[in-house]
Amino acid sequence: MIERIVLSVLIASLWLFLFIFQNFMSTFWAIIFLCAFMLSYVVYMQIALKHQKIKRKRQPDELNWNYKPFVTVMIPSHNEQDVIEKTVENILEMDYEKFEVIVIDDRSEDNTAQKLKELEQKYEKVTAMIRDKNAFPGKSAVLNDAMKIAKGEAILVFDADARVKPDFLTKLVPHLEKDSVGAVQARKVIINREENFLTRCQDNEYALDTHFQVGRDSIKGAVELRGNGELIKREALDDIHGWNNYTITDDLDMSTRLHIKGWDVRFCADVCVYEEAVLKFVPLLKQRRRWVEGSIRRYLEHFWGVLFSKDMSLRVSIDMIAYITEFILPFWMISEICFQAFKYVKDSPNCVSSSLLVSVMVCGFFTIGLLYSVRKYNHLSRWQSLVQAVQTGIFLCCVWFPVVVFIVFKIIFFKKTMDWGKTTHGVTKIQDNKAFPDEPAEKQEAAEEEFAQPMV
Repeated sequence: MIERIVLSVLIASLWLFLFIFQNFMSTFWAIIFLCAFMLSYVVYMQIALKHQKIKRKRQPDELNWNYKPFVTVMIPSHNEQDVIEKTVENILEMDYEKFEVIVIDDRSEDNTAQKLKELEQKYEKVTAMIRDKNAFPGKSAVLNDAMKIAKGEAILVFDADARVKPDFLTKLVPHLEKDSVGAVQARKVIINREENFLTRCQDNEYALDTHFQVGRDSIKGAVELRGNGELIKREALDDIHGWNNYTITDDLDMSTRLHIKGWDVRFCADVCVYEEAVLKFVPLLKQRRRWVEGSIRRYLEHFWGVLFSKDMSLRVSIDMIAYITEFILPFWMISEICFQAFKYVKDSPNCVSSSLLVSVMVCGFFTIGLLYSVRKYNHLSRWQSLVQAVQTGIFLCCVWFPVVVFIVFKIIFFKKTMDWGKTTHGVTKIQDNKAFPDEPAEKQEAAEEEFAQPMV
């Protein structure tokens, strides 16, 4: 009920603002202000990134490579018989010395449980946990159950389709060493990028997310965990009392609670975890519906803590509030256009053209971000980067805008449901010897320098 009340108040406040904005303010200057605000935030991030890069060249980060806590790797699995064996075998190839693997069957209806038992018999480091059919559902509950037998000083969570390089944990662990750091997130990359148009757009979307996460990390902002490839300090987990069983996005909910408690979350762009993209549009919508609903609900649930936490720094608080707009913005833009269209139909004074202009400018803002991100992280040519940035920008508008509006109305008018919208894995057959779709750091830097040159 509290989530409905908070969201209703926010929506009512938004509509009140739009009413005042349309009747008492100059649309031209409002557009100028909006563009200036977005540009200022981007410039701020870019300056921070540039400063960080110069600082690291003069004095590289001093990582403590002797920091080697025992790590428990957890892999929740629900109906994952097609991928779980290869995933576990891939994880066991990590060259880190001190780790165990707990692979959990969450009430599967296929042959997953039997495969986990076979893996436990075959590999000394593997422990299979088979949950009761009547156990509380959901990834958070799975991870909380596994914590009862976990020996690790740090917990590494993978999805059932994850693939990593042998040095994954060796390179990621040192970033967790500082006392203030509660968790570290690796960069997520789509391994079946070239499967079809949707998989390419998803990988480009991940590149944009990497760009924003790197920016947030550079300003020590509210970096978020992404579920797959997240490394969490046990002390931090205990401080927030583990995972929230009543959320459908365990990673985002945990990120928010860690920040509220004053823990720092870091992002490591040079360590990658690879996963499958969704191949078809309807399953993709179901996945994004879960992401959007879980993200909005965690802000509503922790609304008071986000605004008034005594442990969270002002910088993190401002950054978190700024990123809430990614969910407010689609609803705001659609509401604005609807209000102006209603005035147009009624032959009242309206600013339909200005509203459409604002929408185009906002889409352009994200398209430029995509262009930079795709060029830097996916190493495409300038022309390919431009084409795919436009295509992915259209893809994001077609997916995120209607989903956000739907979820807003769902939260206000319908009862909360714990519908995870499971992503199907194993649709794409990935060969073990297939090269990972990324390039060395030297090529990333070269692409970044080339991007900085004038485009022709």
